[in-house]
Amino acid sequence: MQSSITESIKSLPPLSKTIMDINRVYADEEAGVGELAKVIQHDPMIVANLLKNANSPLYGFGKEIKNVAQAVSLFGMSMTRSIALGNSVRKLLNVDMQPYNVTSEQFAEISSMQATLILKWYNKVDRHKAEDLYLAAFLQETGKILIASYLIQEDEDLSFKSELEFSNNIAEVERSYVNVTSSEVTAEIFQHWDFDKEFVDMIKYADNPAAAPEELREYATALHIVKTILPINKPFSEQSINFGLRQARDAGYDHEILEDAIDDMLDIIEEN
Repeated sequence: MQSSITESIKSLPPLSKTIMDINRVYADEEAGVGELAKVIQHDPMIVANLLKNANSPLYGFGKEIKNVAQAVSLFGMSMTRSIALGNSVRKLLNVDMQPYNVTSEQFAEISSMQATLILKWYNKVDRHKAEDLYLAAFLQETGKILIASYLIQEDEDLSFKSELEFSNNIAEVERSYVNVTSSEVTAEIFQHWDFDKEFVDMIKYADNPAAAPEELREYATALHIVKTILPINKPFSEQSINFGLRQARDAGYDHEILEDAIDDMLDIIEEN
């Protein structure tokens, strides 16, 4: 990892008080959605982002969601926490995704789609694991923010963007420029913020699931499949979908379940 990226991680400020309070409420087995809504309603940025997601056709709630309590009730504790974390992390890291040839809004949307796809898919595979994977999928591309910042500082953004345009392996291009992949950078970021080791490691190995510890290999593999289907440079392209479905078959999944989840999301996107 480039020393400047390492230094950027070490100098990251702590997460906001609202996020710390959300994590505290989430960890409290006695707390419910009401307590979580009370914490969130004091942060206008998180409220706005939560309502934006709640009214996205991807979630299919079927009615306009107008307040925090409604949104938290519909999303549940885990998904609400994931959305709040994703929004706050991107705000804290000052997103400029120009080297990846996407806007900050497109980057956020792709992260959201990765999380939605893994939830739709894993709810049919293993519901117990679906919520853990949702948070990891929502945040797994965070490292790209620091990589993008480094590339801009080093005036390598244009050549990186050019190579990335036609690449089928984003991690390989990242490693050639910064000696690390975005999954590994993301893992370092959340280790810095004292997230639990299991969460950090399932993201750390998402670009190379074969190297993951056996107990986390399924998680890393699922994350890798989703980012293959929804890569930042060509999300939901025919080629990306075919690559992802092939990886699912090779990993022993019933690929038809994943294919149904993809078709469901594509139908929603086409309708809107």
